Amino acid sequence: MRLRLVPKNTNIDFFRYAKLTFGASVLAMVLSIVIFFVNGLNFGIDFRGGTTIRTESVQQVDIKAYRDALAPLQIGDIKITEVFDPTFGPEQNVAMIRFEAQEGDESIAAETVRKIEEALQTVDPSITFPSVESVGPKVSGELVVSAIEAVVLAIAAVLFYIWLRFEWQFALGAVAALVHDVTLTIGLFALFQIPFDLAIIAALLTIVGYSLNDTVVVFDRMRENLRKYKKKELKEVLNLSINETLSRTVMTSVTTLIALIALLVLGGDVIRGFVFAMTWGVIVGTYSSVFVATNILLYLGVKRDWSKPDANSGNQYANVDA
Repeated sequence: MRLRLVPKNTNIDFFRYAKLTFGASVLAMVLSIVIFFVNGLNFGIDFRGGTTIRTESVQQVDIKAYRDALAPLQIGDIKITEVFDPTFGPEQNVAMIRFEAQEGDESIAAETVRKIEEALQTVDPSITFPSVESVGPKVSGELVVSAIEAVVLAIAAVLFYIWLRFEWQFALGAVAALVHDVTLTIGLFALFQIPFDLAIIAALLTIVGYSLNDTVVVFDRMRENLRKYKKKELKEVLNLSINETLSRTVMTSVTTLIALIALLVLGGDVIRGFVFAMTWGVIVGTYSSVFVATNILLYLGVKRDWSKPDANSGNQYANVDA
């Protein structure tokens, strides 16, 4: 007896509330863009430039005492954040101290870092400094440009690949789903002011790949069924294809989420931003593959008279039991 996350034969009408689901997606994208321009992103040291010092102590973090000890150094704006993590022991008190890059300086000098450490040790002699990271303003500016280029080029490559593999209507549907996923992820980070660094860019690119893989499986079955059921309405064929791949879609998403949630809880604060972005990306990526890409395809329509059968169409893993 095998466990099934989805019944063997489903007949769900995914387009019954097409206007509602697609409208909700458009509204969510608009809100994400508005939040991005209103709140902005909480850029990490990778993009803003400056120095981040990670401290660890057996004593409780006293943010006011830390700030008072550093004030005489006159090194500009200082941000001190206590880090909480369920994996930390009772004597493991961690803080992140961020110093923004000074104009004209590539990074805080090693002598200044040494003075900072000495000042903090006057407050807490047991304090240690596991890591010190510095990024200059010039480098951080280049990283911003490179990050934007990476995401745009990835989506453009997807558009070109799907265009060659399927039809232009499929390509626009797939790209719409990817833009939806990336926009909602950025909007979530802007809303909650979660630190946004290079690891999040890596997560965005991974989300693009994951969402594309899910969308291509559904599209592949759609193309196969469009050849097989030439007299059925397009809406019926699309619904049939989504239902046939639903087991595979749900199983892939659930098993991926199990691993991501374990990392989110137990992985520590260093990778938490990346894992959070991935977890959210898997959820919206699965949603967009079913409710965004296919809605675009239904609206645009697609030709039904391919003259040559495709021997490689379909996906043998589409109906995997879960």
